[in-house]
Amino acid sequence: MNRLLIPIDFSENAEHALNAAKIIAEKGATELLILHAYQPYIADVNLTPGGVLPGVGGADFLAMTTDLEDDYRNRLDQYADNLVAQGYNARALWMLGSVQSVVEEAIEEHQPAMVIVGRTGTGGFLDKLIGSSATHIALQSKCPVLVIPPQSNPTTFSKVVYATQFEYDENDILKEVFVLLNHLGAQLTLLKIQSDAQPNIQPDNQYIDEIKAEFAIAEDQIVYKKANHVLDGIEEYCDEAGADLLIMSARERSFIEEFLINPSVTRKLVIDTHVPLLVFHLKS
Repeated sequence: MNRLLIPIDFSENAEHALNAAKIIAEKGATELLILHAYQPYIADVNLTPGGVLPGVGGADFLAMTTDLEDDYRNRLDQYADNLVAQGYNARALWMLGSVQSVVEEAIEEHQPAMVIVGRTGTGGFLDKLIGSSATHIALQSKCPVLVIPPQSNPTTFSKVVYATQFEYDENDILKEVFVLLNHLGAQLTLLKIQSDAQPNIQPDNQYIDEIKAEFAIAEDQIVYKKANHVLDGIEEYCDEAGADLLIMSARERSFIEEFLINPSVTRKLVIDTHVPLLVFHLKS
């Protein structure tokens, strides 16, 4: 991993995202980019009597906003400084703009190998993305995105579950997955949930044979589980197996497929999972 991008909003789960980054990073070699998207406060005078907000533009108001910005800048720098003190190659990125636009701009400019975000469940960083851009970053980024839910504070990634339906050629993604697993020294299980709610479009054997031919996958690393709902089945198996990382692919879909025929399980997991979720992006 040459570079990891970790957007933070100073919530408690920012620390969890940074812990995940430290597990994945190679000390001294991987650059950790700690990003904060700052949006200057703009008062809504329409909410005040007569459309006038006393003090806006005045010295006191400007001093307050300047102090707030300085405080955030200092906190961001402190995150980076703490990582450097621990032996990591870290740099703070202060950028102005909306969360989505800033993350997209940073991905384009810095080309990270992965983005790591903390989901707080209380209006934090990823929650803003989900509310305003329909999980755009997590599902459509040009690079993999690791989502750390609020229930998780990773200390290791050693038991990894790759959830798949064996419906599409995912070997290109599996190549990246195995590179990561070798770095982490982790064990991999390929999981398929059999559910009436998830149509089985074509036989699994073709893709399983292709995977076995290219990768060192043993028979006992391929697991089938039955469940009424795919999401429940995935999370139940992760809990049963003690998985500390779940990997899925997000595939580009047509409007009809996405919203009428086969809604994205990955999209729902991004919002709901209690297991860290790494999303790779499979092109159609």
